[in-house]
Amino acid sequence: MHTIKNILAISALAMGIAMPVSSFAQATMDHGKMAMSHASDSMTDGEVKKVDPDNGKVTLKHGEIKNLDMPGMTMVFTVRDKGQLAKLKPGDKVQFVVIQEGGKMVVTDIQPVR
Repeated sequence: MHTIKNILAISALAMGIAMPVSSFAQATMDHGKMAMSHASDSMTDGEVKKVDPDNGKVTLKHGEIKNLDMPGMTMVFTVRDKGQLAKLKPGDKVQFVVIQEGGKMVVTDIQPVR
């Protein structure tokens, strides 16, 4: 009878240790993936469709955004530095960097290609 109690106690103890370790490992992996995503930020080619400097937004037709695993499409982005929009107009070919920040896609750098 003591053996069954010992096995149950050891099993409960092992599970009590394994669960927080598993949660810690998951949290560590997520941080590692996030850090890798920022480390691999790279320029993406695009074309300006619309510029909205008052709201800090730009509509871009773009190619694949590799660091976000996003296929090419046309979409509206928030631009971190609204001043970068002053040099853009519809039809401009651009290269830009976009990150995911708080559930939004944010352009951190955008440059016309001339």
